[in-house]
This record gives sequence, C-alpha cells and structure tokens, in this order.
Amino acid sequence: MAPVGPAYQKDERVLCFHHDILYEAKILDIRHSDPEDRKSPYEYLVHYKGWKNTWDDWVPPDRLRKFTEENRELAATLRRDAEAALRQRSGQKSASKRKGGSDSGRGSEERQSSVPARGSKRGRDNDIEKEEHFYQRPSIRITLPDNLKALLVDDWENITKNQQVVSLPATHSVNQILDAYAEEERAKRGVNSADRDVLDEVIMGLKEYFDKTLDKLLLYRFEREQYRTLRQKWESGGRNSTYKGPLDVYGAHHLTRLFATLPELIAQTNMDQQSINRLREELSKFTLWLSRHADEYFSDKYVSASGDYLEKVTGVPVTGTASARLV
Repeated sequence: MAPVGPAYQKDERVLCFHHDILYEAKILDIRHSDPEDRKSPYEYLVHYKGWKNTWDDWVPPDRLRKFTEENRELAATLRRDAEAALRQRSGQKSASKRKGGSDSGRGSEERQSSVPARGSKRGRDNDIEKEEHFYQRPSIRITLPDNLKALLVDDWENITKNQQVVSLPATHSVNQILDAYAEEERAKRGVNSADRDVLDEVIMGLKEYFDKTLDKLLLYRFEREQYRTLRQKWESGGRNSTYKGPLDVYGAHHLTRLFATLPELIAQTNMDQQSINRLREELSKFTLWLSRHADEYFSDKYVSASGDYLEKVTGVPVTGTASARLV
C-alpha cells in the first residue's frame, strides 16, 4: 500500500486550535513526527494570522481544520462562546470573593455541618476554595444558534402555557436526523480516519443519552401522558411497528432540549479538558447544521389536548373541549 500523503499542504490556509479557540493560520512546513520513520504521522508548522512569529508552532493534524465556510462559522461561534464563558467565570469568582464566608442559598445545610464551625476564618477559606474549585471544573458550552433558542422558548410556551403537545410520531425522528447529519459529515472526513471515528462515537453517544434521559429529563409534565401512551405502543408493537422506541418516535424539538441539558450531564463525567473541547466542537457542528435545516426538521405541529387527555393530566373533568389526535 502506498503511503498516505499529508492532509494539508505547504502554504495552505487553515484553521488551527489553540486551546479551545480556532484561529486562522498558514502551513509553513511539513515533517514526519519521527524523522527516522517515514510512516510516522505528519505534523505541521503553522503561523497564526496576526500573531508574532514567536507563536509559530508544530502541531498534529487533529488541531487543524480545513478553511471552509462551515469551519469559519464554527470558529466564530467558539470564539463568542469562549468570551462569554470568560465573562461569566470572572463574574462568578468576583461574587465568590465578595460573598466570603457568609451562608446563603444552595448548600447552606452542608456548610452548617462542616468543621470547623461556620463563621470561622478557616471555614470561610474552605468554602471559598471549594466554590472556586467547582467553577474551575472542566465545563462545556454547547453552541445553540439563535433560531434554535427561539424554538426552545416557543416549545416551552406551547406546552406549559397553551397546553399543547408535539404531534407524534415525528415526521423526522431523532434517529433519522442524527443519521442524516452523520452521513453528510462522514463524506467530509477521511475514510478510516480518527475524525470519522470521533464522529461515530459522538452520534452513538447522543442516541444513548437521548434514549436514557427522555422520560427523566427532557419531557414537561404535560407531555408525560402522551409518553405513556406511546411507550405502551412501542413495547407492545411488532418488529415492523412504527413505534420502536423514543429514537424513532420523537424528533427535533425534543432532541434540541437534550442539547440544552447536556452541559450539566457532561459536567458529571470524568472527561479531561482536551476531550471536552473536542466534544464541544463536534456538538457545536451538529447544532449549526440543525439550525440550517430547521425548516425541514421542525415541521411537526403542536396539537391541542383533548378533554380526555386534560382530565388524565389534571385529574379534573373537562367538558366542551374539542378532541385532538395526540399520537
């Protein structure tokens, strides 16, 4: 088999990660990571646009991205997110220092039982150290474009205020949406490449998270009766039934709710900062893609609840309410 050439060429315009931000850069030189092994991976000398030559650096290919419109959009989004996270972290640290050892809000019971007694200098210092350590934990800010945020707000109002539910099964299921994205994205990544493996792992993880968290975290109380009805159908349906499970019944509205919840879920894992940065990149790429296809994938309508449905949810008899097909 002929050796695989470098993925990037000398003088090529690229985007390069430095920590969790993508910067515009240029390839100055290419070499093997092991000069004595012609089969060793390539690494690239990059110059960051607008930065002094002292910042030039040899980087592995996993820090580089092609200079495409899509990746430029991702770079701009990651920069905005990083700036917002920095402002938020600075505000939280300032608030923590101002608060000192005072006891208020969540966690007061834990502080009261701590040793030494609440109010001592050592106790206050300990509380501040714990709180600052919490804010320093690896975190993830997933990009949600403005149109997806607006859809989430409308979603909440339609269900909690208007007492409606999304018509299900969805025209485009979670499985179909994620598979469509994966198929399109795989074509942009090399066959048998690490980038493609990462993509497949992320898609598989999203499906598992959705399947496990739907009934526990993603549903509003008003939707639970609809969920119970659907669950009975996919548990009793045959192999060819439309109702095969959450991933085949629910669609874009509920999938987007997952992305609003994922930062809290990921914070409970033991992922290191490098892995979190890569995961954030992958998830942000997907949300940007979903944003561009919103008209197609958010086509399912909200339907008003029937009298019977409202009675089951509230326990109060309802008369004179027009019926609506919920599932």
